[in-house]
Amino acid sequence: MSIELRNVTLRVGAEPHIYETSLTLKPGGFNILLGTTLSGKTTLMRLMAGLEKPTTGEIRTNGTNVTGLAVQKRSVAMVYQSFINYPSFSVFENIASPLKVAGLGKQEINEKVHRFADLLKLTPMLNRLPRELSGGQQQRTALARALVKGAELVLLDEPLANLDYKLREELRDELPKLFEDTGSTVVYATTEPLEALMLGGHTATLKEGRVVQFGKTASIYRRPATMESAEVFSDPPINTAVISKSGDQVQLGSVASWKVPRELAELPDGDYKVALRPHHLLLDGGGVEVNGMVQIAEISGSESIIRIRVNGNVWVSQTQGIHSFVYGEKIRIYFDAGNCMYFDADENLIDL
Repeated sequence: MSIELRNVTLRVGAEPHIYETSLTLKPGGFNILLGTTLSGKTTLMRLMAGLEKPTTGEIRTNGTNVTGLAVQKRSVAMVYQSFINYPSFSVFENIASPLKVAGLGKQEINEKVHRFADLLKLTPMLNRLPRELSGGQQQRTALARALVKGAELVLLDEPLANLDYKLREELRDELPKLFEDTGSTVVYATTEPLEALMLGGHTATLKEGRVVQFGKTASIYRRPATMESAEVFSDPPINTAVISKSGDQVQLGSVASWKVPRELAELPDGDYKVALRPHHLLLDGGGVEVNGMVQIAEISGSESIIRIRVNGNVWVSQTQGIHSFVYGEKIRIYFDAGNCMYFDADENLIDL
């Protein structure tokens, strides 16, 4: 199914929830909505599903204007982060419910239910009621019910957020494969840049009700068109700073300087902006050396997250190993200038 938003806006009273948005999703593939909480992901999904009507603009599926069409008349399935199941139905009955409504026979229903129950590790629980399940098991039941429906448009609103780490990783691998042969268009909302990268497909970066950029997921990660898109697609936050260019050199305040790429050297001298991902900021090794002062250091599993004051900016280093620092400690950090992304004064990417 192709789905297109044409100049869509949504206001609640005088408050804008979605600013004017035009977006054509990739049919028959994974489309990811990436943004922080309250960036507009769920609202866009509800507009696509027909659960909300836009204030202005049109929503088209397969070229037909469906803006005013009721959700019941659309081939759509949606799963929220907060699971919803029929409390008096067993797991089997919950998963089978859309198939019974569609009038499928017993044998086909049984086969489809068991297929998705196996995938989502629910087979031993098919005779249980939702109240007898853990939160993660209830979410998997809701997910199975949506998937078994075989809808042309499947909307997944952070569906793995309540699952344990191991199952979440397994399903991230399985979900794209599951939809490969169905022809369904999948829209998947997440706050996690890493999850977007793992799922692949196409990604729309969202910020405060605006679609900042849309394209192939890996391409947007590698070459974000704007600083805003780079910020959305980074966790921990991306490191940014104003740099001053003179000839073939750039200066980061009084703490660092390096030779710019040949293509950037052709631009006029003056101030530009640079962005660098946290995992490219290292505690040792070659490259550009930067002097800073530790603000806080945290241990996250086998990684250390170190916040460092650099020339008035707070930068973040995400580095392997456990490293202990105290507030105010002087530190040297390093990065490869080839990993820098450069932006002009309007925060648009300078495509080298």
